[in-house]
Amino acid sequence: MSNNSQLSGRKFIIGGFFCLIVIIYMCRLFYIQVIDEQYKLASNNNAFRRSTEYPVRGYIFDRNGKLLVQNSPSYDLMVIPRETKGCDTIGLCEVLEITKEEYLKRMKKACQAPNSPRKESVFEKQMSAKTYAILQEKIYRFKGFFPQKRTVRQYPKPIAAHLLGYVNEVTKEKAEKDPYYREGDYIGITGIERSYEEQLRGKKGTQISITDVHNKIIGRYMNGALDTAAIPGKPLYCTIDMDLQEYGEKLMHGKKGAVVAIEPSTGEILAMISSPVYDPNLLVGGKERSKNYTVLERDTLLPLFNRALIAMYPPGSIFKLLDALIAQNDGVVDKSTVFPCAMGYPPMGGKPKCHKHGGAKDLIGSVAASCNSYYSYVFCRIVDQRKYPKFIDGYNHWRETVMTFGPGTHLGTDLPYDKPGNVPSAPYYDKVFGKNGWRSNTIVSLGIGQAELLLVPLQMANVVATISNRGFYYTPHCIKGVGNQKYLDKKFKEKHFVAVQKQEAYDNVIEGMARAMEPGGTAVASRLKDIVVCGKTGTAQNPHGQSHAVFLAFAPRDNPKIAIACIIENAGFGGVWSAPVVTLMIEKYLKGKTARPEIEKRILDADLINGKNLLSTGFH
Repeated sequence: MSNNSQLSGRKFIIGGFFCLIVIIYMCRLFYIQVIDEQYKLASNNNAFRRSTEYPVRGYIFDRNGKLLVQNSPSYDLMVIPRETKGCDTIGLCEVLEITKEEYLKRMKKACQAPNSPRKESVFEKQMSAKTYAILQEKIYRFKGFFPQKRTVRQYPKPIAAHLLGYVNEVTKEKAEKDPYYREGDYIGITGIERSYEEQLRGKKGTQISITDVHNKIIGRYMNGALDTAAIPGKPLYCTIDMDLQEYGEKLMHGKKGAVVAIEPSTGEILAMISSPVYDPNLLVGGKERSKNYTVLERDTLLPLFNRALIAMYPPGSIFKLLDALIAQNDGVVDKSTVFPCAMGYPPMGGKPKCHKHGGAKDLIGSVAASCNSYYSYVFCRIVDQRKYPKFIDGYNHWRETVMTFGPGTHLGTDLPYDKPGNVPSAPYYDKVFGKNGWRSNTIVSLGIGQAELLLVPLQMANVVATISNRGFYYTPHCIKGVGNQKYLDKKFKEKHFVAVQKQEAYDNVIEGMARAMEPGGTAVASRLKDIVVCGKTGTAQNPHGQSHAVFLAFAPRDNPKIAIACIIENAGFGGVWSAPVVTLMIEKYLKGKTARPEIEKRILDADLINGKNLLSTGFH
């Protein structure tokens, strides 16, 4: 082979080699620029900032369209740890008033799962207006940091804190389970905010902004063409009456207890008061919120405790209404049945004791006078019926009938954390007294709403709503509309019929409740001149101190518009304290004002928490 041929062959080999190199480079460039997004994203990250646009949380209105909860602007300081190289750490600590150690602690958290060094996370929550203004002037010094616009709750009137609930930062566990949330997001914790979180929270959006070398936003990428808009949360229309709620909270100032008012014809909650109350605006904001929460949590009066849904109380004499209904329905008593009273229950040597009310009464008179002896007899007649071969069967019949009215069950309201109360079971008493070691007289105190019997105030209000409806109730609820549409879960439209359906039984009990408000009745001092109120007083014995004052009522007698229950802890007689609160609220709701300024002033001025103003009277 000639030298020319060899040179020619080498030329093609070398040329082919260089061509191969060029092809490899071109393929690599094509892959990098067209297929692989890694370098493109790295380049973009130097100029683009992807941030979450948080939706405005839904507003909450009362039943008349008055604003209960709105929003105000706030800002969080966000960080992308990977981009903080060159950040003026000392300057940032000075602006936020934190130590270097706190800065490092937060940065470590921002890098740990479920957060990431490549993703934004909250570094400082809900900055004050002053801090935000200073930060904006110096943001170019804080690489990797940027403010994120948020909204926080605001309450035009500081009422209904327990009903509305509050919003707080989502837990790490929740953020890991639910892909919608990330640490630093906010979520409803209690009340309506929790129950209707999905409707209130809306839907997040995304913004892609262009930043300059000084970390300042200079515009939207592609004029926002690739952005997704946040969808605001839906407004909620609540069933409560703002004016009634506010008035009830004023009346309960200086008192521990609860008031629940229901519209009997719908089950809508008109007012729900747990006292002591707190200003819901205290649980808004960043550092201030944490301080306030700590103070409220440590308060010995337990202002965060929702007594209306969670506190379980012995109902006392208001429970006699159920015994009267069950006994009539079973045919073991009627309106003419009379039982003796010798200031107590004779078969048990005068225990339970009774107050002075003029001796033996018939059924209607027993309701009006609230005779303990009468309902001790009634309870024993119910559980000792001959048609039940075993005593325990009679007791179970009584218990199961009571539970159809709501006690001992979760009512299924749309508010969280409601307690079921307690209607003690036969196995419980077997354990306490031994099998076959107890009889009706052993547990006769149940007949007057004492012993182990416990109800929450919501159940008390539901019982009186059921009586006003003469045998049925709608599940109590507090939301009637979502967005622009009427909203009502099917379960809130369903009538729940109780085990007592004998209309004559309701007529007799209601007549007794009406007479309780007349001369000779236990609540005559709270009688209204032009509204027929049907009520029942109670004095619930409390093993830990003075008795609780209880009262429930509905009005008007025909076509009732409101059913309401009130319990005031350690206040003594229901006719003295709870009855005035209830009738003042009835008057306010039905007439818009009260015509009894002296009674109103007495209740408003009373401080029962510190043991003042407790009257020694004969009211039961």
